[in-house]
Amino acid sequence: MTFGQQNSEAEGHAQMDYALERGVNFFDTAEMYSVPAREETYGSTEKIIGTWFKKSGNREKVVLASKIAGPNPNFTYMRDKIDFSPESIKYALENSLKRLQTDYIDLYQMHWPERPTNYFGQRAFKDHDAVWEDNFREVLETFDTLIKEGKIKHLGVSNENAWGMMRFLEESKYQNLPRIKTVQNPYNLLNRLFEVGSAEVSKYENVGLLAYSPLAFGVLTG
Repeated sequence: MTFGQQNSEAEGHAQMDYALERGVNFFDTAEMYSVPAREETYGSTEKIIGTWFKKSGNREKVVLASKIAGPNPNFTYMRDKIDFSPESIKYALENSLKRLQTDYIDLYQMHWPERPTNYFGQRAFKDHDAVWEDNFREVLETFDTLIKEGKIKHLGVSNENAWGMMRFLEESKYQNLPRIKTVQNPYNLLNRLFEVGSAEVSKYENVGLLAYSPLAFGVLTG
């Protein structure tokens, strides 16, 4: 859901009413939405969902998913530091909860990796000399605390590759930390990278795929 620029609050409410009446109860959004991402509309989708929850009283009927943004030099308006440090995660989550007018999120996802790697259409791995901190364990420890506090029910990743998925799963297994339950990646006739490596991880590690961009951002509409 990216309500807030292409449609109004009233139209967003009507679309959610229509969806729920017809059995669609999984609503996925992100702190950076609506799109295109701009400071003026930051968090607008979550706000529209939040006012709908308050108006309709349908929070318990919905499986709600949202995402924390990964590093991006253009998103400094979100908070001083855009990363997956404990402080950043807690800050982002608390603000999402306020906008969504709820006290918990069913599925909280990392929107894209914190480390430099190939995502958002980049096919080859090019960041051979990148310097970054391997903090997979620390990230999971932070989410473990938030799950125990009842603010998150489940954890997921997005725009992640097979190596990143397995690193999270490895730390979960050996440190007794929460497992990622889902991966949200593009999948369509023009982008089938998920089939190379990630599909096997998804099957044998029981990590469900939430496929996005089925029409390749409109390219396949004809």
